[in-house]
Amino acid sequence: MVLPELDEFLRPFHVHFSRSEGRQSLERYLTGLLTEHNNKNCDTIAQVVPGTNQQRLHNLLTGIVFDEDALNDQRVRTLMRQPSEGDAVLVFDDTGFAKQGKCSVGVQRQYSGTLGKTGNCQVTVNCHYAERTLAWPVATRLYLPKEWAFDPVRREKAKVPEDVMFQTKPEIALALLDHARGLGLRHAAVTADGDYGDNPNFLAGLELRKERYVVAVRCDFSVALGQFAPAQRADRLVAAQGKRQWRTVRWREGSNGWLRAKVVALRCWRVTSEGKRRIGWLLGEDASDGKRRYYWSNFGGHTPLVRMVEYAHRRHWVERFHEGAKELLGWDEYQGRLWTGFHRNSVLVMLAYSFLVWREFKQRQEVSRRGRPRRPFSPSAGPQATASAGGPSSHRRLAAA
Repeated sequence: MVLPELDEFLRPFHVHFSRSEGRQSLERYLTGLLTEHNNKNCDTIAQVVPGTNQQRLHNLLTGIVFDEDALNDQRVRTLMRQPSEGDAVLVFDDTGFAKQGKCSVGVQRQYSGTLGKTGNCQVTVNCHYAERTLAWPVATRLYLPKEWAFDPVRREKAKVPEDVMFQTKPEIALALLDHARGLGLRHAAVTADGDYGDNPNFLAGLELRKERYVVAVRCDFSVALGQFAPAQRADRLVAAQGKRQWRTVRWREGSNGWLRAKVVALRCWRVTSEGKRRIGWLLGEDASDGKRRYYWSNFGGHTPLVRMVEYAHRRHWVERFHEGAKELLGWDEYQGRLWTGFHRNSVLVMLAYSFLVWREFKQRQEVSRRGRPRRPFSPSAGPQATASAGGPSSHRRLAAA
């Protein structure tokens, strides 16, 4: 049985498949990803979804000729045409997939924030589009460690394309940013965690592209109060601020009330390892969990503090996507070893996630006509938050409502 709404959503993507077999396998695979079955790979989907088999699903990921990147670009353009509040942020983060063995593309012992330690895993870098009340994935790219990138035998076995060279995770993030910009994905800022915010090449790449950003940084991030003042650690500069300098900022209303923290903002210069200086904002945050966090932003001197803090905390959207895509859509259960299979599976997981977002768009239009408030979107079986995440945007809309 074909789900009518899913069939409507997938019909525009049929152009990527020259034969009906590919179109049918696409629909069956996404139906399997959207089921409540605990395991979601080609073998288990074939067992619970009628009208297909293991061979057809495997062929969809590794055998059928179609351009998964073009399909993903079409998905992004489809979501770009939906009604939007605007004022979006592009979020960059990576996530890990625990793996056994040594043959799956990109797998090796490496640190993963998902695992919270060094372990045998794959790591992928993700770009995520995040408004105040709704978000969706833009693109993902597998991180290929040096041991893989410079090993022709392993590359051949995993079918890694010849034009895929070694890139650091921040370099992959900048490449994903360039692609998003090429698609015309309008956004107000970029945000990322400390693994990217502490990378001077990533910050330099954002500034070269004239991107505004608010990124997490570590406690030893180097800053100076004056253009010619001595450099010092971010944590020491923040710790020296008196109580009157701190403000209580709230940025999002969730199911248990407003999220808020004590924040201090200092206009200063970041100092690179070469001694170069760039003016911006150092933010110190004392959160309700008792931890002190630090952020760096290149926004102008008159930017409201609450705006920078709210942008910084939109990272929760990509974390929610990682969790939902793995727990609900089986993103971490792909068993293949090939480069193409890994990325096709990722594209189809993002397509299934986007179907849920698309349904939310339609439901919001119906709710809006009845005069009810907009609620934050979460593609999960649990209840949604009861209040809107922030007020309406004062910036230009990305699409007409």
